[in-house]
Amino acid sequence: MPILDVKIAARESTDLTQAVASSLIELTSRILKKKPEVTSIAITYVDPARWIVGGRPLSEQGKNSFYFDIKITDETNTKAEKAQYIRETYAMFRRLLGELHEVSYVYVEDVRATAYGYGGLTQEYRYQR
Repeated sequence: MPILDVKIAARESTDLTQAVASSLIELTSRILKKKPEVTSIAITYVDPARWIVGGRPLSEQGKNSFYFDIKITDETNTKAEKAQYIRETYAMFRRLLGELHEVSYVYVEDVRATAYGYGGLTQEYRYQR
């Protein structure tokens, strides 16, 4: 039941939105073993002129970038799974965005089961039932 928050420094595109969403669902399902039917994704575009890396806008550097944060229930994935997920996610964004600035981030956030849930129920409650 992860929630994925994606910020992309690139020109907004329906095709890119769909490609990112479908790729992230595939990666999240395959590597982290999360159910696609309870995976939510929010994608926001930021003008590369307003995304600053090293004191310079990406528009001046001729590059794109992203920041991707996924919240998962703590202790449901191994270090190796998370490392593979970060590696493959970065590669997917590089493939989709083209000239990608190295300073682009993937953040896998482990959240305690008692402090995280959906539909008004915590993950701990679901685990106990």
